[in-house]
Amino acid sequence: MYNSLTRLQNVFGFFTTVAFVVGAIIAASDFTAPRTPSASIKPTNVQVVKGRPHYYSSKKEEYAIIKFSLDADLSSLFTWNTKQLFVYVTAEWPAVDGGANQTNKAVIWDAIITSPSSDHLANIGPATLKKLRKSAAGKSIDPNRGKLSLKNQRPKYQITHPSGKVAKTDDVTLRVHYNVQPWVGALTWNQDVDFAMWKKMGQGISKAFSLPAIKKKDETKGR
Repeated sequence: MYNSLTRLQNVFGFFTTVAFVVGAIIAASDFTAPRTPSASIKPTNVQVVKGRPHYYSSKKEEYAIIKFSLDADLSSLFTWNTKQLFVYVTAEWPAVDGGANQTNKAVIWDAIITSPSSDHLANIGPATLKKLRKSAAGKSIDPNRGKLSLKNQRPKYQITHPSGKVAKTDDVTLRVHYNVQPWVGALTWNQDVDFAMWKKMGQGISKAFSLPAIKKKDETKGR
């Protein structure tokens, strides 16, 4: 009645059940760790240029370059189940009347912060990897992981718009976002409300500002 194949199926079924239960417990353990992320961000230099924002752009258009300063403490997002943290900054502004979207949003900067247990997965050089391992030696989580202090940071990506025009755009704000990627469990993003021991992002949004007009060449120069 019980041949080798049946016994193998029973053992495999028991193993997958145990693995599922252990995985569920590990994922649920994240809710026992407090999350109190905070950040402050402000633009330091804003320019609007007309040209080709990318090497593959087929035509000239307006694009914005926004430099910013960022101070963030996301260290509470790192637990023993955290694989890595994806942090990114967006520029957001309301759409004009009749626009297809209620809000325009564009990513201008991003970064991946690995946990000590996954530094080997980071795309970094051997010297930086050695430094990270040394900083985490003897510690479950390096307390400096997730702490950012950027001054006059140049964006990785320029802001463009399908219309080809972004100059003189009002009510633009910069917002800090994060995405926690665990070893086991679901991905979680920054929250708009408090949930148990997980608190929403403290601040993390700049004051509204406007994108300037394109600077025109002085026509009287050279006369």
